[in-house]
Amino acid sequence: MNKNIIKAFALFGAVFSMSACTSDMEFKDSQVSAITQLYEPADGKSVTLQASATASTFFEWEAAKAEDSGSPLYEVVFYKDGESTPIYKVLSDKNGMMNSATITHKTLNKLAAAAGFKSGASGTVSWSIIASRGLNQAEATVKHQLNITSLEGFDEIPSSLFIMGEGAENGAAFSSPEQGVYEIFTKLEGGKSYQFCSNNKGDGTIYSLDGLKLREGGSTVAPATGIYRLVLDFNVASATIREIKSLGLFFCPNNNIMFDLPYAGNGEFSGVGVVAFKQEGWGRDERYKFLMEYADGTKQFWGTKNGTDSRPGGLAMDDPYYYIMETGNNQWDDKWKFDGDFDGGSDGPHPGVKTRITVLFHGANYTHHVELAD
Repeated sequence: MNKNIIKAFALFGAVFSMSACTSDMEFKDSQVSAITQLYEPADGKSVTLQASATASTFFEWEAAKAEDSGSPLYEVVFYKDGESTPIYKVLSDKNGMMNSATITHKTLNKLAAAAGFKSGASGTVSWSIIASRGLNQAEATVKHQLNITSLEGFDEIPSSLFIMGEGAENGAAFSSPEQGVYEIFTKLEGGKSYQFCSNNKGDGTIYSLDGLKLREGGSTVAPATGIYRLVLDFNVASATIREIKSLGLFFCPNNNIMFDLPYAGNGEFSGVGVVAFKQEGWGRDERYKFLMEYADGTKQFWGTKNGTDSRPGGLAMDDPYYYIMETGNNQWDDKWKFDGDFDGGSDGPHPGVKTRITVLFHGANYTHHVELAD
């Protein structure tokens, strides 16, 4: 009997302890102080937006204080001048953790459009800061005005785009990696003209380049024959043009180019060579990706868009396994693996077998194909 009473008390104590612990550990939103000082940009400052991808404006304000001594999150909020409803919000640096924000001019141009500014026109918005901790938030007690001269973008952006003319791969289609931005990998003939058209018949809206400015009408002359990467941003009426020197199969175990992939037309690079896997103590190493070199000497890796650490196992060539994207400067990361059928090393299972690799820079997803050439 006594033992049963002791057990009952022990059980009651455990339940009480768990209940108290649950009560103590219950999450409670912490109050956060309202910011009273905005540092940068100064009230009334003017900024003329630049089309450069790296152009930005720095915002800074005093740090808020949270009741639980934790770190608040911050958003920069923008308003039409004289109004109280936000039209645009941007997280501060480091995903909202910093009491500062580096906001690109491209983002500020979107803000200007939301405020109703015409392309290339000037106007005034006001900005403030919302600090939050959990579900609680507090808006700054002050606002600053910011005068913005917007970028000269296009009010009407084409739904598709093609390159036309004797100096280009006539009728080749652009890809569109984001709204209002078009990209193409193509061959241009030096001294010959080309232009861009909203349809592949050549009778749509015509666009051309004036230096690195995108304009309606006219034509452009290529400075030299070569393979180029053209990026046209209709949001800011600007262009980026880079000549491509080479694209090669980068074999990770050897940290070098195994063989080149010459340009084959229509945004495709294709090459044939022997892929010799590297013998390691644990087996045959088959990891690879691609390395592009531009005419100015800079290099860019292209690796997997969908991370993987396995062989494709005979997947169809249109499988997302083969999708590619720009990746960081690293020997090993963001790579693929060859299936064993492509091991043509002299010490491998298929000595001398040749592989054809084709990289396709067109369509909704850039990708590549791997096939036996024999």
